Order: sequence, then C-alpha cells, then structure tokens
Amino acid sequence: MPTQTRRERAREERRTLILRAARDLAESEGWDAVTTRRLAEAVDYSQPVLYGHFKNMDAIADAVALEGIAELTEVFRAARSSATDDTAGLRALAQAYLEYADQHPAVYEAMFVRRTDLQFGRSETPASLTDAFNEIRAVVEPFATDDPESLTEVFWSALHGIATLTHGRRLRSTHHQARLETLVSRFIGNK
Repeated sequence: MPTQTRRERAREERRTLILRAARDLAESEGWDAVTTRRLAEAVDYSQPVLYGHFKNMDAIADAVALEGIAELTEVFRAARSSATDDTAGLRALAQAYLEYADQHPAVYEAMFVRRTDLQFGRSETPASLTDAFNEIRAVVEPFATDDPESLTEVFWSALHGIATLTHGRRLRSTHHQARLETLVSRFIGNK
C-alpha cells in the first residue's frame, strides 16, 4: 500500500509540474507557445507522459483555468472581507478582479477568453466556478432590485470587458480608476 501512495504522490507532483510549466510558458510567451513538445522539454518528461495526465492541450489550459479560478475566488474573498460596507465591497472586488487579470494575463485568458470545455451556469459547472460566481454575486446582490443573478452576469461582463480591452491596449491607460468608479457608481445607482 505505501508504494501506491508514493505512486499517487509522484503522479500528482508530475501533474503539478506540468501545469506550472504550462502556466509559466503561457505567461512569458503566450498560449500559442504552449505545445506538448515545449512542455515535455520544460518538465523533462516524454510527450506520452503528458498525455497520461491530460487528454490534450485544451485539457491543460482548462486545468490552468480551474487553478486560476480557485486563486481568483480567494482574491475575491479577501477583497470582500476588507470592505467596510456594500459599496466598498463592490469596489474592492472590481479592483481585485482587474488587478488579477492584469497580473496574470495568460491565466486570465485560459479562464475567460480561450475556448474551453468547462461548463458555466449549468448543473455540470465545477464547484470552483460556482464559488467564484457566488463571490461576485455577494457584492452585487445588495444593489439588485430584482434578478441578482442577471445583474451579477452584467457586472462580471463589464469587468471582463474592461480587463480584455485593457490587456489589448484598447483603452486609455490613464483612465483606469475613472472607469472603475463609473462602473461602481452605475451599480450603486440601482439600489
């Protein structure tokens, strides 16, 4: 039995190493640079070993996305817990979202831009995705007059748009704070 435990531990360590290498490579060179050949070289394992852990490159990106979503959920919780009132909570979560997207662009891309097999808003949705959505919903709900779920989707969409357009250098870099304040003030006005 101890051998099996060692094997399981070694397998999990290889999986973690593969994901870390994929994430590092994507952050430094973009997702197009993340290939099984490059990953195999980076982790010093053969390509069949990679396929023993992940079906394909999309599965690797999805696993990176799930890790990122779990991290982002913790960032959301910390932002919410530091807030003194509902408005501060909304602002803190929005700021945390945009900072995470800026600091981890490849992970953000895996989470919310790349094509994915991850299911959002369905019964099959992984718990980590639901947890992240519920953190956003918690700061939006005090401002919802009806249908907090749709309002949460609209708020998330606005944050995603700002993050994506900022990353693509489509927005004025000098107006980041003004955009954030405009978004928050529009949602506060719904109360």
